[in-house]
Amino acid sequence: MGVRVRSTVAAVLVVAAGLLVGAVALVALLRAELTDDVRQASRARAEQVAAVIESGRGVPSLAVAERDEQFIQVLDAKGAVVAGSGNVEELPALARPDADGESRITTPLDEDEFLVVAVAADGPDGQKTVLVGRALIAVAESTRIVIRLLLAGLPLLLLLAAAATWMAVGRALAPVSAMRAEVEAISSAELHRRVPLPRGRDQIARLAATMNHMLDRLERSQTAQRRFISDASHELRSPVASIRQHAEVALAHPGRTTPQKLAATVLAEDLRIQRLVDDLLLLARADENALRPRLQPVDVDDLVLDEARRLRSTAAALRIGTAGVSAARLNADPQGLRRVLRNLGDNAARHARSQVAFDLTETQDGRIVLGVEDDGPGVPAADRERVFERFVRLDDARARSGERTGGSGLGLAIVAELVAAHCGTATVSGSPLGGARFEVSLPCR
Repeated sequence: MGVRVRSTVAAVLVVAAGLLVGAVALVALLRAELTDDVRQASRARAEQVAAVIESGRGVPSLAVAERDEQFIQVLDAKGAVVAGSGNVEELPALARPDADGESRITTPLDEDEFLVVAVAADGPDGQKTVLVGRALIAVAESTRIVIRLLLAGLPLLLLLAAAATWMAVGRALAPVSAMRAEVEAISSAELHRRVPLPRGRDQIARLAATMNHMLDRLERSQTAQRRFISDASHELRSPVASIRQHAEVALAHPGRTTPQKLAATVLAEDLRIQRLVDDLLLLARADENALRPRLQPVDVDDLVLDEARRLRSTAAALRIGTAGVSAARLNADPQGLRRVLRNLGDNAARHARSQVAFDLTETQDGRIVLGVEDDGPGVPAADRERVFERFVRLDDARARSGERTGGSGLGLAIVAELVAAHCGTATVSGSPLGGARFEVSLPCR
C-alpha cells in the first residue's frame, strides 16, 4: 500500500479507537447519570413519607402519578406491608433491601427493571421501612437512543475522517509526485534541471531543497570530471605528440638525429607521462576518499632540509634559504610530506627570480607551520583559492620553454589533498621576498 493509503487507514483506525472509547464512556456516564436521577427522586419521595411517619401523624397518602412506573410500600419491623400505593396495595413486599439501601428488581407492574430505595422511619408504633420504586425504562430508552445515534453517526465521522485524511495527505504528497516526475526526467545530460520547491518550510520543502543541493553537487562533480578528463587528455597529448614528432623525424630524416638523442627524448617524455599518471592516480584516490596516511613519528625539519638540498642541486642559479627552519616533530606519512615539500619546492623554484626560502615553526596552540617563499611574480589575491584547483595555471606559468617553466597544474592540487588527508590546511599569501608564500599548517598528533 502507498503512503496515502497507509496514512488514511492509520488515521481511520486511530479515530475509530478514540470514538469507540468516547462512545462507551458517553453511554456509561449517561446511564449512570440518569440512574442517579431516578435514585435521587425515589429517595426524596421515601424521605418525605418517612418524615410524616416519624412526626406521629400516621402513614400519609401514597398515591403515585404513573402506576406502571412507580410504587410505594411501607413495611413494619417484621417486613409485612403496612400500607402501599394503589397499584401494589394487595401485593406483598416487593423488595427487602437493608434500611437506607437500594436494590434492583422486576415487578408485576411492568417487565422493565425497577430501582427500589429503602428509607428507615422510627414512628410512634415502631420502626417502619419506606420502599419507593421507580422503573428504569426512561434510562434504558435514553441510552438506547444515544446508542442508535452513535451507531449512525460514528461511521459518518469515520468516513469524513478518511476523506479529510485522504485529501490532506494527497495535497501534502503532491509536491513529492512533482519532484519524483522531475527527478525521473533528469538524466546525466540534464543535471542543470532542479526539482520544484514547494511553499513553506516543512519536511517536504526541506527535502526538495536537499535534492536541489544534491543536484548542484552532482552537476559540479560532473563538470569537474569532464574538465578533469579534458585537461588530462590535453596534458597526455603533449608528450605523446612530442614522441611521435621525434620518431617521425628520425624515420623520415635519419641523418638529423641519432638513436641516443631519440632515446633521450622518448625517456624524458615518458618520465613526464609517468609523473602525470601518478598524479592523476593520487587525485583519483583522493576523490574516492582512499587517501589513508600511514602515520609515524617524522622529523619534519629533516625533510625540509633534504628538499632544500635537492633544490640546490637542480636549480643552481637560485639561493635556497633555510635559516627559518627549526626542529619540529609530528606523526605523519613521511612519503606524503616529501611529496608536499617537493611540489611546493618545485613550484617556488619554477617562479622564483633568484631566491627561495623555507621556514618551519611550531605554534603555541600545537600546530606545525611550514612556509615556502619565493621572490617571483606572486599570486594575485583573486587567484589564491583557485591556484589549489586541478589543472590551474596562472598566465605567467603557461609557457613550457626552459628548464624551470611550465607544469601540469596538478602539483598544488596534490598538496591540498595530501595536507587535507593529514587534517591540515594549505594557503597562499604574499611573501616579504616579493613573491608568493605557500603555508602549510599541520596539527601535532
